[in-house]
Formats: sequence, structure tokens, C-alpha cells
Amino acid sequence: MAVPKGKQSKRRTNNRFAQYKASAPQLMECPHCHKQKVAHKVCGNCGYYDGKEVVAQEENKS
Repeated sequence: MAVPKGKQSKRRTNNRFAQYKASAPQLMECPHCHKQKVAHKVCGNCGYYDGKEVVAQEENKS
């Protein structure tokens, strides 16, 4: 079995653990209200996902 020849530095270890932060979330346009939303999530503005209303939104009473 292979054995490391030297100690791995803290910087190298921490860089490996930090790789999940490298990319921003994918944004797309909601087909219902045409606002930007995160891909594969319910739209926070209108509550629609995949052409169906998933979350009922309350109307502003002002």
C-alpha cells in the first residue's frame, strides 16, 4: 500500500476542503414570471416549479 513521503501542509489540506466554494449557484430565468432563480428550485417570486404552482404566494394587501 502506498504511504505519503511527507506531511501535507495545512494550506494544502484546507485548499482541498474549500473546493466546494469555487462556483456560484447556477441562475436561470423563471418561465412563469421571468425573474432570475436558482436552477432546480422553486421560484421564490411566484412559487412555480416545472410549470406547476408548488407554493401558494400571498397577495400584497397594500
